[in-house]
Amino acid sequence: MTTVDMWFDPRCPWAWNASRWLLEVEQVRDVHARFHVMSLGILNDGREGLEEWYREWLTHGQGPVRVCVAAELRHGNDVLRHLYTALGNRIHHQAAPIGRQLYLDALTDVGLPTDLADAADSTDYDKALLASHEAGLKPVGEDLGTPTIHVPGPDGRVNAFFGPVVSPVPRGEAAGRLWDGVLQVTGTDGFFELKRGRDRRPTVD
Repeated sequence: MTTVDMWFDPRCPWAWNASRWLLEVEQVRDVHARFHVMSLGILNDGREGLEEWYREWLTHGQGPVRVCVAAELRHGNDVLRHLYTALGNRIHHQAAPIGRQLYLDALTDVGLPTDLADAADSTDYDKALLASHEAGLKPVGEDLGTPTIHVPGPDGRVNAFFGPVVSPVPRGEAAGRLWDGVLQVTGTDGFFELKRGRDRRPTVD
């Protein structure tokens, strides 16, 4: 069994699709996905040239990641898998507004204390958030983002990469074949990039 670590920001649709893909991969390969928090707000802090709509979108982004980090610190990493799903279903499928009601509903769904919603407006967990963010991105480069995935390599070193950026989510054996291919190219020494322009917005699943 290979434990795969993925870093996500709950609001990123590409990360959402990658996380749903990993859950599919679990069904067809000997893989277990473990989830961690990063922040698009931290990633883009101080960056110039951002489109105005994206800059505005980022202004309310710390609430969900703070709630996730607080939940992980108080109740262990395993809760993130379920809390991320509860938040993501509401954000990406129900277009729920980012705010306290979102956190309360998601926390209730997964049986976590609702006082964790208070973390959204607190800086108490920002140091832990930054540490998680940096742990995910340091091996792949700070100019990249989410989804970021770490896979243990055969030589004991971590094979870390950004992506895959995919829409729609591959299902069943198609998810497994994509996993096999991702491992093949990212595990090749000296391989850095394979990319093409996106011709669609993400279709979330």
